[in-house]
This record gives sequence, structure tokens and C-alpha cells, in this order.
Amino acid sequence: MIPTDLSALLSEIRACRHCEAHLPLGPRPVLVVEPGARILIIGQAPGTKVHESGIPWNDRSGDTLRGWMAVDRETFYDPARIAIVPMGFCYPGVLPSKNGRSGGDAPPRPECAPMWHPAVLEHLESVDLVILAGQYAQAHYLGKNRHRTLTETVKHWRDIGPRYFPLPHPSWRSGNIIRRNPWFEAELLPALRARVASLM
Repeated sequence: MIPTDLSALLSEIRACRHCEAHLPLGPRPVLVVEPGARILIIGQAPGTKVHESGIPWNDRSGDTLRGWMAVDRETFYDPARIAIVPMGFCYPGVLPSKNGRSGGDAPPRPECAPMWHPAVLEHLESVDLVILAGQYAQAHYLGKNRHRTLTETVKHWRDIGPRYFPLPHPSWRSGNIIRRNPWFEAELLPALRARVASLM
């Protein structure tokens, strides 16, 4: 039975071993939840640097995301303001290499969000903005409101809001989306930053 008390719930999540057999570095659930947060960030899953430190978005992707949001590290890591609940709480490993090239990180474990998100979100009643960073968060939370591609989904952020705000995952791969779509920096980022600032 999943606890309803937040402290007990987080203790149970951090002790979770459900996917242990599939996790090459072992389980280390990473999330930040405190009642009162106005912004919730739902990304994919921790990378190796986050797995090592236990600090979410503590890598280059996090630097990019903070730049997109126009917040400093102190603000970003203030749990009274921003909650961080990835689709998978543990580092999932890497995809098999193709032609000698790394396939990048594997998708979040599919068991994690259905198992834990509903109970976690019950404690985030003050959230007014949910940033969906990447295709896995968008597929789970937008359902039929998601478009055919990630780029199209992000392009239609105005239709999806105001609660949900879709973004590409802020990895180096998102650079192609940004270069090919000038509306991202010209229109989307100012709207995102204004929304974030209004909730700070």
C-alpha cells in the first residue's frame, strides 16, 4: 500500500527496488517534492552525473533548462518553489550502440510514473505550471493533445497551456530544433520566462 503521508511516501520511493534488475548502476531514485511548489518540472530520467550526485538536473541539460527558464541555481533548487519529478526516478542505462556510436540514454523505466506519480502529485496541489521536458513526459501527460512530433507539440505550446508547457529535452540534441525553428527563442522562451517569473 502506498503511503499518503509525504515523508513516508518519499522514504518508500527512495527505497524502491522495483526495477533494480534493469538498472546498470543500481537504483538511486532522484526527485524533489515539497508542498507549496508552484512549478513542477517533469523530465525523462537522471543521467549518470545526476545518479552520482543525487541532485536533479545537475548537468549540462540542467544548465540549458535553467537558461530557458531564466532562473539561477538557488531558485531552481528551492523546493518551496520548484518540484522536480522525472518520468523515471533512476538512471536507466544506455541504448545499444549502432554502427559503433552510442545510442544515448535509454528511455525512463515504464513502471515508474504509473507506480508513483499519482501519489506524488497529490502533494503538489499548489502547482500552476507543469513543464513537460521531452517526449516521454508529453506522451504521458498530454495524451491526445500531443502532436505527431515533439517539435509540433512544442510549437503548439499556446494551445496546450496554461497548466502544461511542453519543451524539448534540453540536451545537445535540442540544438537542431532550436536552430531550425526561430520561434523557439523569439516567441516560446519569452512566454516561458514570463510564466515562470509570475510564479516566483
